[in-house]
Amino acid sequence: MQMNWKKWKHVTKIDPDRENPPELIKEVVESGTDAIMISGTQGITREKILSLLNELEDVEIDVVLEPSHPDAVVEGIPLFIPSVLNSSDPLWILGHHVSWVMKGKVNWKEVVPEAYIVLNPDSAVGRVTKARTELKKDEVCAYAEVAENYFKFPVVYIEYSGRFGDPEVVRAVRERLKNATLFYGGGIDSAEKSRIMSECADVIVVGNVLYEKGLKAYRETILK
Repeated sequence: MQMNWKKWKHVTKIDPDRENPPELIKEVVESGTDAIMISGTQGITREKILSLLNELEDVEIDVVLEPSHPDAVVEGIPLFIPSVLNSSDPLWILGHHVSWVMKGKVNWKEVVPEAYIVLNPDSAVGRVTKARTELKKDEVCAYAEVAENYFKFPVVYIEYSGRFGDPEVVRAVRERLKNATLFYGGGIDSAEKSRIMSECADVIVVGNVLYEKGLKAYRETILK
């Protein structure tokens, strides 16, 4: 994997199930974001992913894929594979991963495992994965500690998906972690929110702002 994702500070999620015209992709590539993560919860197909990858073929920033199910996996690109640790359905913790392995040989050198903790009950990812989102701060920290020390996840991902989360929760998780990299995603649609969460997490992830508030608001999330 020819990248150092541990140096990322700002990641942009592009959803292959949304409209992604060339001018949007060009703006994202030239914005100063550290990486593009191809990711989505619903309506994701291999064909849509390949089409988007074709648009991103010659860009000079990191491009990775975060597949939501085994059929969305594309080889030859770094794969950030989520396990939703607070899901009440083992399919989203381990089941999809076993199905993926049974489909064929996996190049584990391309894989970065992510321990997701989903905290927005109204989000698509929260509903689809049946996540236990009503966690208290100490419970979230406990999930993160188990992810890092028991399961050895290199990434812990606090996901509020569409809603700006509690900075105190994110900060507490970061203080609990020793080696894992903390990603935060959810509701970052302004410079102020970007600054707040950049002080709490190692990496902030933005995505919805692109589609809901436009490029001007998106650019404000990239701190200079």
